[in-house]
Amino acid sequence: MKIKICGMNHNPTEAAKLLPDYLGFIFWEPSSRYFSGEMPVLPSSIKKVGVFVDAPLEEVLERVKKYELNAVQLHGKENAEYCKALKDSFLSFRAQSRNQKESNENVVSTALDLTKLKIIKVFSIKDDFDFDLLKDYEEDCDYFLFDTKGKLPGGNGYAFDWSVLENYPSNKPYFLSGGIGLDSKEKLQEFLNSPASKNCFAIDVNSKFERAPGLKNIEDLKIFIESLESGRN
Repeated sequence: MKIKICGMNHNPTEAAKLLPDYLGFIFWEPSSRYFSGEMPVLPSSIKKVGVFVDAPLEEVLERVKKYELNAVQLHGKENAEYCKALKDSFLSFRAQSRNQKESNENVVSTALDLTKLKIIKVFSIKDDFDFDLLKDYEEDCDYFLFDTKGKLPGGNGYAFDWSVLENYPSNKPYFLSGGIGLDSKEKLQEFLNSPASKNCFAIDVNSKFERAPGLKNIEDLKIFIESLESGRN
């Protein structure tokens, strides 16, 4: 099971020492966890996820290039056409970079390959969910993420009813998010042992592991990750 720690801001270097699979950086200015600083050097095994909310494509592409992101998480009302346009822009950027290099031998080669960049589309759930909404996103999104519907796009601090995912009709892997903390360990293990978790790819944690917005509680994260990896409650 993969681990994603989202809402990184004040202590990403310390969180990175726990070697999660993903670290999420929020690029939505109204968020109390908005990230605008210098990206620290992270272990190559950790994938950097940029979280956006209804952002213009140009802004997303700019942040992807600036911070060399590995994935883009769409947490707003982005439709399937937006996701396709975003994916096409990644492919177009790669083609432009290749053509530029071929026409100018002085151009320095970059390790940034946007064709490998993943798109994670977020859907919010309260009591139930119409899974038919996923169909249009299947082709251009690499993962889905299910979070709790609340006042904010994310980081509301409470969980939705995970049994809703028993009706998940897709084979596409998904991230489970929303109010997951140390007090969720027993419930989470029960879920991971249930048929509903068949396509659960990663656990996404955020506000329940904070001393303040964007400041992660490293000790609690360590306990949680070790517990998840060992399968102990």
